[in-house]
Amino acid sequence: MTAPRDISDHRPAAEGNLRRQPNALLYSIAAGLGGSGLDQVAAESLIAAERGGFLGRAIAYQNNQRTVPASRIELLSRHPVRLLSFLPRDFHAGAKKHALDRRAARRLADGGFDLFHTWSGDCIESLRAAERLGIPSVLEIPTWHRNKGKIKKDITWSEIQRDAARFPRSVLNRLLVTRQQVMEEYARATLILVLSEKAKETFLVAGLPEKKLFQFSRGVDVENFRPAPAPPKKFRAIFVGSLIRRKGVPVLLEAWRKLNLKDAELVLVGSPSAQIHPLLAEAPSNVVVRGFVRDVASELRSAVVHIFPSECEGSAKATYEAAACGLAQITTRESGDVVVEGENGLLVPPNDANALAAAIQRLYDDRDLTARLGVAGRKRVVENFTWDHFRERLLDAYDRALRLAEH
Repeated sequence: MTAPRDISDHRPAAEGNLRRQPNALLYSIAAGLGGSGLDQVAAESLIAAERGGFLGRAIAYQNNQRTVPASRIELLSRHPVRLLSFLPRDFHAGAKKHALDRRAARRLADGGFDLFHTWSGDCIESLRAAERLGIPSVLEIPTWHRNKGKIKKDITWSEIQRDAARFPRSVLNRLLVTRQQVMEEYARATLILVLSEKAKETFLVAGLPEKKLFQFSRGVDVENFRPAPAPPKKFRAIFVGSLIRRKGVPVLLEAWRKLNLKDAELVLVGSPSAQIHPLLAEAPSNVVVRGFVRDVASELRSAVVHIFPSECEGSAKATYEAAACGLAQITTRESGDVVVEGENGLLVPPNDANALAAAIQRLYDDRDLTARLGVAGRKRVVENFTWDHFRERLLDAYDRALRLAEH
């Protein structure tokens, strides 16, 4: 099944039907502003609101950007929750999210806001406050529905055991963001931002109405991520992302071993997890592990194809960046909608080493096809996935949320 042609719910406003925007937005995220990943997404969102003249206040943990005035940003970097950093990661992360959530709920109660934009897992109390106050809300989802497209009971046996735990474990468990809390967030939000057609499907399977879902693609800096002057002579494939099972690294290594390609190299950019280390130790000699690198664009420009066989993503950042660098791509529908089968890359099923090997072999044998796919990938990004496009789509999402709240 190929990726859909529609990249988002973005539609030009009809003549005489002006896009609506809030007067004062409250934005909250249990992360930073500026940098990479979700921090960059948050910063670009605030830029859209600031340029639109309706950014009321943002609440976050760090501020690493300079475009939006610091006077509009409330930081929790000195919040007492930082003293819990000795706890295991899930408990500390949950404590931070709850702290941000309570702060956002108080700000909403202070008054003056007419739209609330927040992130899944960060906002059960603040969404309750927004609903109580009649403030429409936009909930951003970085991956899929929490149930991953499966039908689950309202509460499972393991969750019953979690809730029945005795002291002191019961105290720690209260710090977690539970699946039940996330389900309530979905129900209370006015509009939910989903990052791909596949992500949207997981919400429809769970019974959420389609009108509540807004397909929302990310963006990329096409000036920083740009094609190399000339492709390398060697067939160099690259993977960019955390080296974990969910992103298909074991399947990629298996497929690469099957092929035994001559004058070829597989470069893995990302930090390896403990579960991947044994596989890397047995990998062929033409597999190079770069680890974490800051200049991802340079690594991408040194390759001819980006391979990303993930089994579950919202919309993988690496697929935007690789396309902007003019690389052909082999990926899965589960990785997002940047790659369209046969237009700018090849789609394979997740966890299928044979299909992945066949796709790699095809591009290895046909360098002209590889080059054409790379050129088309760059064109698709420039025309659809810049940060300017992202901000326009966000304004459309706000318009949709405000209109839904009226009905």
